[in-house]
Formats: sequence, structure tokens, C-alpha cells
Amino acid sequence: MTIDRAEVERIAALAKLAIPEERMAKTAEQLSAVLEFVASLRSLELAGCEPSTFAPADAPLREDVIDEERRLSTAQALAGAPEAEDGFFLVPPIVENVAP
Repeated sequence: MTIDRAEVERIAALAKLAIPEERMAKTAEQLSAVLEFVASLRSLELAGCEPSTFAPADAPLREDVIDEERRLSTAQALAGAPEAEDGFFLVPPIVENVAP
């Protein structure tokens, strides 16, 4: 399935994303590639495979350990944020006023 510019604009509006003009073609290409991959999964032979929606209860778990070498400081975590204040990300409200 091929995604065109109009579809990218529609998806971006639904997701409340601002996609720059110069990224539209690349985004359409990437979304098309994702949909093609998903479509290719339909061709898999799954007869005899039991569906699974969760990992088995006896699956081995790793210990939850903080890796200090990879841990970000608050300043590092907020460095790429469009807006931040007092150590927190600022995000636009997502709840809209809708009259009953």
C-alpha cells in the first residue's frame, strides 16, 4: 500500500503532529514501507502455531538494575524537550472542552 501526501497530512492531523514540508515525502515513504512490511506478515504460514498474547509465566526475568553509566540527569533528559519548566516536560493539554 502506498501512502500519498494527503494521507500523511491526515495522519499527522489525527496524531496532532507538525510534519515539516521537507519531511513529507520521506514520511510518506517510511509509512508505506511499514504498511508493506505488515502486509508481508499476512503471507506467513501459521497453521499449527498456537496464538499467544503474553509471555509464559515461567519466563526467566532479569534483575531490574539501574545502569549508572547510561542514566540521564534531569538536564540531559530535558535537553531535547521543546519546552520544560522546573525540571518537568511541558506538554499541550490533550483534553478538549466538548459541550454535551
